[in-house]
Amino acid sequence: MNVLVVYAHPERRSLNGSLKDFTVRHLRDAGHTVQVSDLYAMHWKAALDADDFPHRDPGARLDASLDSRHAFETGRQSQDIAIEQDKLRRADAVILVFPLWWFSMPAILKGWVERVYAYGFGYGVGEHSDTRWGDRYGEGMLAGKRAMLVVTAGGWESHYGPRGINGPIDHILFPIQHGILYYPGYDVLPPFVVYRTGRIDAARYAAICKELGRRLDTLRDTAPIPFRRQNGGAYEIPALTLRPDVAPGQVGFAAHIESPPPSSVVPGEAVDPAVA
Repeated sequence: MNVLVVYAHPERRSLNGSLKDFTVRHLRDAGHTVQVSDLYAMHWKAALDADDFPHRDPGARLDASLDSRHAFETGRQSQDIAIEQDKLRRADAVILVFPLWWFSMPAILKGWVERVYAYGFGYGVGEHSDTRWGDRYGEGMLAGKRAMLVVTAGGWESHYGPRGINGPIDHILFPIQHGILYYPGYDVLPPFVVYRTGRIDAARYAAICKELGRRLDTLRDTAPIPFRRQNGGAYEIPALTLRPDVAPGQVGFAAHIESPPPSSVVPGEAVDPAVA
């Protein structure tokens, strides 16, 4: 497989950095082709702004969607954006490696998504009508490819449990897994989450790597999270709400999953989740 690893941590000697290195080494040793986008090392520009569209009329009002669409369709995007899009086209799978900061991904990774997912590439694809609302949520430019998160979190696993103070980890990651990865078509695998990152000794690190290696070895075969397809019949179009007979009485994120598999997690000890 061709695998793209997108890595977002400013310290290469961090646990996150070590897991990125292990991921790359393990995949290459298994015969996969691996490319890495190390966003901090690349000095990735996180803010989407007028500089992303170098050929637009500088006197015109910036319209992020329409300017993005024009730049993408005419091949006049910022070069760094086009390069990352080419990486995604070539990759059979993408692995996002990042720490959970303030209940989401680091800003630099969010900025990578906002800039690389151009109109016509990450969104705005396909027919919009009374029977179909675009190629998204299971379809799109990246359909047929796989994606997985490798996430480090400072808090205890129980802090992210069904009744934990931080909220269930599947809820926290839902906007990333469903909204950023499934939206343009990826088959999204259960995440690999390491908790209690402040207490990692040699024995526990070895156990983490062993489990991560197992997940990487099954990257091609692991069953994805069974998110409901937008155009698969479960949703009323154009309202895009679940039909009354689908998951009746159920609301929230779980209603959009047919039968959620267990997340792949590794327990640990607590530090403040804001700085994991």
